[in-house]
Amino acid sequence: MDTIFDKIIRKEIPAEILYEDDRVIAFLDIFPVNPGHTLFVPKESCENILCTSDEALVHLFSVAKKLAPAILQSVGATDFNFNTNNGPIAGQVIMHTHFHLIPRFENDGHAMWGHQNATSEELAELGKRIRLSVDEMRASK
Repeated sequence: MDTIFDKIIRKEIPAEILYEDDRVIAFLDIFPVNPGHTLFVPKESCENILCTSDEALVHLFSVAKKLAPAILQSVGATDFNFNTNNGPIAGQVIMHTHFHLIPRFENDGHAMWGHQNATSEELAELGKRIRLSVDEMRASK
């Protein structure tokens, strides 16, 4: 499926590109949460991180780590969030793997997620179920 990111990668539509190489492109988000909100997009076309190659993800993270200080310095921030929304329920709108680097400012009005309390028993039960699933996945390979 062709996405807006594929069109940006092919230079069919404009973007404020901050960095590009043969495997990743980074550009400013046109609907920024805060100034400097940058999208890091692997050129490998894949819907989400579960189908994106390990090599593409490692390279993307390496590029983000190198660009982050320049982005932060340019907007006068010291902290940032770096995340992805994986699937529609998680808020993914464009079905092409991408990560958001969002500079954060004190009192910027963007609250973090709410938290729930979990008992040690609940955590132990959930941990057991997850480890069982991991073991099943390993056995099926």
